[in-house]
Order: sequence, then structure tokens, then C-alpha cells
Amino acid sequence: MTDLTTSKHFREEEYYELLQQAVAVIESSRLQIAKQINTITISSYWVIGKLLEERKLDSKYGDSVVKQLSVDLKSKFPTMGLSTRNLWNMKRFYLQYYQCDKKVQQAVALLPWGHNLLLMNYDLSEEYVVFYANEVFSKGWSRDMLRHALKSNYHLAIQTDEKSNNFSTTLPAKQAEYANEVFRNNYNLGFIDAVEPLKELALERRLIKKITTFIMELGNGFSFIGNQHILEYNNKEYRVDLLFFHRHLRSMVAIELKIGEFKPEYVGKMNFYLSLLDKLEKAPDENPSIGIILCAEKDHLDVELALQDIHKPIGVAEYQYLIPKNKLQVLVTDEIKKSRKKK
Repeated sequence: MTDLTTSKHFREEEYYELLQQAVAVIESSRLQIAKQINTITISSYWVIGKLLEERKLDSKYGDSVVKQLSVDLKSKFPTMGLSTRNLWNMKRFYLQYYQCDKKVQQAVALLPWGHNLLLMNYDLSEEYVVFYANEVFSKGWSRDMLRHALKSNYHLAIQTDEKSNNFSTTLPAKQAEYANEVFRNNYNLGFIDAVEPLKELALERRLIKKITTFIMELGNGFSFIGNQHILEYNNKEYRVDLLFFHRHLRSMVAIELKIGEFKPEYVGKMNFYLSLLDKLEKAPDENPSIGIILCAEKDHLDVELALQDIHKPIGVAEYQYLIPKNKLQVLVTDEIKKSRKKK
């Protein structure tokens, strides 16, 4: 390899910028290819399901035909998932969505097959099928994360709860509107795989361990700055549990974790942290820092009263993370099966 330090035309940092750009192009291409392959596969499954339905094959009269079809197809396409069970799932997939709106059909066509199998096990309206598909696309949900959300009726929690924040009185109108779109009233933290209640520090550590997944749950635009972020003022140290920066809001976002129900005194503490962040770290071109208090339970009226005379933008949201022990056993069993298949 050419010694970059002797090149007249390229400085070392310029080369690494070029390298990073080239890597980004290749990774983006790979992602697009993977998406295209998935779409083609799902399209094939759809058409096979349609063929089975058109020939009126069912488990009572067509079982032997479908078994033989599986054997012959697997001999030609051994990696396509053409087991007898999967062929019947293809028919079920076609029957479930062939009369649906085009928007629904396009949404499920983009989902991985395992995600589609999960969705088909739940009695969801077309609106909620599209809702979950969009969540998978925008946040990169794994199959397990989708399972957590479906089990907890995430679609109901996120759409029925009132927003608990003071954004409309503390932020400019357009930024307040956007902040209400960015921050939700309920977050699903099932990906931390907890079966017993956790202390605040233990919860924080698990979130840090899976920070990429947590950022996906928060939504687009978040960059992680750090946990237990130190703010020094008046010869004293203060620590913010989790600190992020939101690129589109142009604001730092401080998150405080609380293991129990919401208490009004949490607002005063968050208000103080936001004042310190704006005084010590906010850049001149950035917007005021925003605080989110994540707690296990909240009463909307209590939050509303606590925020009434607060002039810093603060929101309060609930989270769920506990997984029943029997459900965890299923997850463990699934992981064991996956590891055996890889060997």
C-alpha cells in the first residue's frame, strides 16, 4: 500500500474520509440488495400461496400434494424455506392480505418472512398492520422486538395515551409540534430481557449495553453522548443518567430513569439539569435542551400540574420492560435452536 504520508496530493485524513465514503456506498448497496432479495422472496411466497388457493388445496384434501411439492421444490431450491409447513403459511399469507388495501400489501411485502408470520398470529386491523410494518422499517426491529411489542399491545398504548409535556408553552410553535412527533408517551424496553424489576442503575446499564437498540426505540435523529454525564458547577458535580443530541431538533436531550411511579419532585431536578446544560454546554446555534423523565407509571393530571409553572421543555413518558418467565423460556429455546442450526 502506498505511504499516504509521502503523497503530495492526499493527506492521511483525506484518504480516510474517502475510505469511509466508499465503505458507506458499499454497505448501502448491500442493504439495498438485501431488501430487494427479501422483496423478491416474499413476492414468490405470495404467488405460491395464491397457486395453492386457486387449486383449492387444504390440509384435509391436499396434504399429500403439498408434501410432495415441498420435496420437489427443496431439491431445486434448498435455501428458500420451502418446507411443507411454510407452504401452508404461504397460502395463509395470501388469504390474509389478498383483499386488503394496496398500502397493506406493499407494507407486508417489505417485511422479513419471520416478521410476517408473527403479525399473522394477531388479529390486527389493516391500520395496525401498516403501523407495525412502519415501526420495523424505521427502527430496525428484530423479530423478538416485534414480538415484545405485539404482546404488550404497543399499538394501543402509543396511540391512546395523552402526551404529558409542556412543549407547547416552552418551545416555538414549529419546534413544539415536531418535538411532539419525536417524543412518545410510551416506550417498549422489552429488548433488555428482564424478568424481575430492576433498580435504576441496573436498568441504565442494560440500556447502555443495548444502546443501539434503545436509540432505535427512541426514533430517528438521536445520537448518544453518554451516560452519567457530569455537569460541574459551583464546585459541585451533577450527573445526567443519559444524554443524547437530536440532529433535527438541534437540541440536547437529557433522559432521567425512574423505576417507580412519577413524582412531582422529578420535574424540579430535571429543570435544574436543563438549566446547567444550557448554561455550560449548549452551542449558540443550538435550541434549548429538552428533558424526558422515563418512569414505570405516571398520572397525566399529576404531570400536568407539576409542569404548570416550569419554563424548560420537559416530557414524562412511561416504559415497559418486564417479560414473563415463560416467555423468556421461549426466547431462550429459540436462541438454542438458532445456534444449533448454525453449527
